[in-house]
Amino acid sequence: MAIEHAILVSLLEKPGSGYELARRFERSIGYFWTASHQQIYRVLKRMESDGWVDARDVPQQGRPDKKEYTVADLGQAVLSSWIHQPIEPESIRHDLAVKIRGAAFDDPAALIHEVERHRQAHTERLAHYLAGEERDFTGPDAPGGARDAGAGPPGGPLDDGPDDGPHDRPGGPLDAGRELQHVVLRGGIAYERMTLAWLDDVLATLHRLAAGR
Repeated sequence: MAIEHAILVSLLEKPGSGYELARRFERSIGYFWTASHQQIYRVLKRMESDGWVDARDVPQQGRPDKKEYTVADLGQAVLSSWIHQPIEPESIRHDLAVKIRGAAFDDPAALIHEVERHRQAHTERLAHYLAGEERDFTGPDAPGGARDAGAGPPGGPLDDGPDDGPHDRPGGPLDAGRELQHVVLRGGIAYERMTLAWLDDVLATLHRLAAGR
């Protein structure tokens, strides 16, 4: 996947400015695809030049006009072509796993602090995902959520907040976009829970080996 595809998906979910896109990458998309603000602005400019996105000036009261981007027909075609292309299953490059194996030739106890640090980071990420799920899909105040329709999270990993479109009105069904945002978010939640269970196993093993030295 290229950053262009992530930008196209995000803009199809909700048009926005370069700043708003950068915020989405910070809040949600960044857990799946990282990019700096400068990179996003640079790529957006190229995508506009190539005809993948359209831009219009939107007046703002008391502030300079903002440039809002939407996906052009060509951009939609590019994304559709990419969606229909097969991709190879991803291989995980896991530096921590190599360190853990290498600890057999050093002091296993030396890795305990490092694994605990990783565990804290994944705990915080899981909390972030769960808070987003409740806010956007399953909580009583979620648009079209549990209070109104018994449905589950919006916004999800590829958005910066719930839309106000017709499919998000209270009592209405989740549209395909929100359903798929939610399933991606559930995948992130499942991955973090799996990782935490594994890190707990690693810590228990390291403590046991350290006690036996």
